[in-house]
Amino acid sequence: MSDLPQIQYTVWPADLHGHRFQVKLHIANPAPEGQIMQMPAWIPGSYLIRDFAKHIETIEAFTASATKKKIVLERVDSNQWRLPKIDGAVDILMTVYAFDSSVRAAYLDTERGFFNPTSLCLEVLGQEHAPCSLAITAPEVAFADAWSVQTNLRPVKTDARGFGFYLAQNFDDLMDHPIALGEFQLIHWKSNNTNHSMAIQGCIHPVDATRLAQDLQAICSSTIKLFEPKTKQAPFSSYLFLVNAVLSGYGGLEHRNTTALLCRRDQIPQDNIPFDEEAYREFLGLCSHEYFHAWLVKRIQPKAFQPYLLSDRNYTRLLWLFEGFTSYYDDLQLLRSKRIDLNTYLKLVANNWNGVLRGPGRLKQSLADSSFDAWTKYYQTDENTPNAVVSYYGKGALLALGLDLQIRAFSKNTKSLDDLMCLLWQKHGQPQEGISENGLDPLIRELLGDAFKSLWNQFKSDYIFGTKDIPLQKWLPSKTISVNLKNQSKLEKIKLQLGMRHTDSNGWLKVSHVLDGGAAQAAGLAAGDLLASINGQRLTSARLDKVLAGLSEDQLVHLTFYRDDLEYERILVLKASQQPAQYEISSIN
Repeated sequence: MSDLPQIQYTVWPADLHGHRFQVKLHIANPAPEGQIMQMPAWIPGSYLIRDFAKHIETIEAFTASATKKKIVLERVDSNQWRLPKIDGAVDILMTVYAFDSSVRAAYLDTERGFFNPTSLCLEVLGQEHAPCSLAITAPEVAFADAWSVQTNLRPVKTDARGFGFYLAQNFDDLMDHPIALGEFQLIHWKSNNTNHSMAIQGCIHPVDATRLAQDLQAICSSTIKLFEPKTKQAPFSSYLFLVNAVLSGYGGLEHRNTTALLCRRDQIPQDNIPFDEEAYREFLGLCSHEYFHAWLVKRIQPKAFQPYLLSDRNYTRLLWLFEGFTSYYDDLQLLRSKRIDLNTYLKLVANNWNGVLRGPGRLKQSLADSSFDAWTKYYQTDENTPNAVVSYYGKGALLALGLDLQIRAFSKNTKSLDDLMCLLWQKHGQPQEGISENGLDPLIRELLGDAFKSLWNQFKSDYIFGTKDIPLQKWLPSKTISVNLKNQSKLEKIKLQLGMRHTDSNGWLKVSHVLDGGAAQAAGLAAGDLLASINGQRLTSARLDKVLAGLSEDQLVHLTFYRDDLEYERILVLKASQQPAQYEISSIN
């Protein structure tokens, strides 16, 4: 193509058995003083330094002339390379190992390929705002003849299977378009006259395309209506869900007009597969969550993300807003689109609420600090994480519900959190103007007036910058919603009093977490201990519940365990006071 941009990327799925992509970067006009190229260190939406450069196996540079003269590249640091002073175009050739099956990186084998450009494409510093092209070539193996390309990147010259040339407005646009390769089951629908598609890999049996299209159409339409109640127009011309269905896995990553999803196969309705309504509901919640991000995160952004600095951490204290509020709306949109009923929704709220209350870390870390520390704490968990960290997803969703209830009560149900979301969209999303760390203050004042200021300031002090529990039991409307302490079974109470989490390890129960204030911590147990017996009864995964159900409160428990292959004995004392509050929520008919 004669009109290709000055920066061109070509990706070959070159070695399917060895999981390697080959990538060429063509720079027509490298900086004369010595062009620097950078591999992103992280991917927007996943707040952890991942050092994608570690997967580069080989990297070489050549003149783009007919002679292809080799150029010596200078290594600047772990993510950057510099060309020498040179006249004329240059080609950078790389071999990149790709075997990360998550939604964040790159993957290639004999069954499928997937990549985010942040994992394969070097950023040309100083030219990151220039248009660029991406050429995707087909695998040169017969068994991949049925493979196609699925992406929402703008095609320019592609074949019937989608291989060929694509254009991006700039590097930011390029990295916001994941690409999937392989064989797909495709589903199409329209929500408010906007084309939507879902491309599914990993399901052997035919999926229930009719049900998926109906449910997703309703969810997407509900979300468009939330942000654009008048025009009901989406801010994109099309939207693509890329789904990789696997034996075990769950997650998603948002993009401006695409999302990459990872789910279990049994979460998708298929022919000849027993249908699990709860598992499918969880999948729809994931779709709802990532779709909501097309507005909140991808267009309404913290100022700290404008622009993204891909070489280092981008700090913000607002992830409780961007992830927490999205987590509130993902299930709420299922209710509003009539995919679930009210009691199912209230059960989901209660499950999240109880999960947050079971974490001692909620009393130590504020939501603002949880957001700021996401890079080093939330995304780098260890055995002490439950004692030190609160989830800006989980508690952030409770915060959103609490603020919604407070706004409704204050305004006598004339305003709600929906109105704040619309205002956020009008003031920051549509003009693409990032929101400052205190950017909600003027919006709430505009929405509710100065009379709400003291309530809002106290709300922030207690629940955003403080560590108080969010009192939903006080705020949920008692005339229509019933909130009660959960009627727990004896086994549930014993487990909460123990304050211990475990995994299976070669037939042993291995302690993974010991919670603050529980009987296990009081007795001196630690992560890594192998549990052997309680009161002389051997412990296994199959027997654990039976053994624990035989215990009672205020009982002395004789525990035997191994640490570093040495046997230890401890006495545990179970106490009702060690049990965190747990709630049930239901509607009043």
